[in-house]
Amino acid sequence: MTISRAAEASVESASAERTRALGRRLGAMLRGGDVVCLVGELGSGKTTFTQGLARGVGFKGQVASPTFVLVRVYRGRVWTVYHIDFYRVGQDQTGDIGLEDCFGDPEGICVVEWPAAGRGYMPEDRLEVRLFYGEDEDTRRLSLRAFGPRSRRLLEPLK
Repeated sequence: MTISRAAEASVESASAERTRALGRRLGAMLRGGDVVCLVGELGSGKTTFTQGLARGVGFKGQVASPTFVLVRVYRGRVWTVYHIDFYRVGQDQTGDIGLEDCFGDPEGICVVEWPAAGRGYMPEDRLEVRLFYGEDEDTRRLSLRAFGPRSRRLLEPLK
């Protein structure tokens, strides 16, 4: 395993629509095998960001939180988005539940909320997006960290 320093950027979002727009920009750049980890408190905008990301890969339907179903699948024009939520899953409960199919799909993009419980699935090269509440109800600060060469290339245009 190579230990490398992560590249970082911070972005302010003044509204849910701007958070979706950032997700849409990222989604348009993603390709099969990419993993985006979303970290933040409940209600901080993880699913809102994913709504934009799914639009960016060409998905036209509704995007909802997968908290109670673990994985939602969105088929875009070229790529499939696996929206995974480990909020209700313990670290010892991720064994034989079929997640290898999501993370191993060469035409799939994994978007992972609450990734700590699924850390055994996370590749070394991944993009982490941390969402923080801002000064008011609609404002968010997004801290993006790229781990690896592919995720660094994704991060540059988002700065």
